[in-house]
Amino acid sequence: MWRSLQVTASALVFSAAVGVPVGTWLALTRFRGQRVLNALIYTGMGLPPVVVGLVVYLFLSNSGPLGNLAWLFTIKAMVVAQVIIATPLVVGVTMSSVRAVDPALRVQLRALGATRWQATVAALVEARFGVIVGLVAGFGSIISEVGAVMLVGGNIDGRTRVLTTAVVLETRRGNFDVALALGIILLTLSFAANLIMVMGQGKLAES
Repeated sequence: MWRSLQVTASALVFSAAVGVPVGTWLALTRFRGQRVLNALIYTGMGLPPVVVGLVVYLFLSNSGPLGNLAWLFTIKAMVVAQVIIATPLVVGVTMSSVRAVDPALRVQLRALGATRWQATVAALVEARFGVIVGLVAGFGSIISEVGAVMLVGGNIDGRTRVLTTAVVLETRRGNFDVALALGIILLTLSFAANLIMVMGQGKLAES
């Protein structure tokens, strides 16, 4: 359980640190080829996790370009795979949310003397509910993920086994009661995390 939380929380922090700024920048910037880039981001939002796991595996394997890192079958490899899965979701939802903010807001703020950075932060604050939805979507996509973490983590007992891979293992062994118990724990963790985010969203609305 704690390993599942460790991997998911680490991946979500990295995804948020990259995805929110990039999504905001894409929403407020215009450049050639932007539509193609947007299409790539939206495609990334539906990436099959097992394909992500395969690509990360090939890169981190002994014969891969990053094999010297010796990250394969470690927590680090699992976090990398989950960051790749969650980041397009965070970027895409943040981008859509910021674009939905009235463009006149930034114009008015600039006219009142606000810097470009201050106007951008104000637009992001207005889009905060959508950003939270993006983080929730990213969290849900990785805490329930099986294929990628099993490929790059190896499902090693005491090292890289997480709740989702443990459920698969116990089901294959025929231990359905154990698998069901683990599944309930996984659902409880997911519900608790989403409840915290929703409560935070409510406090933001009150403020």
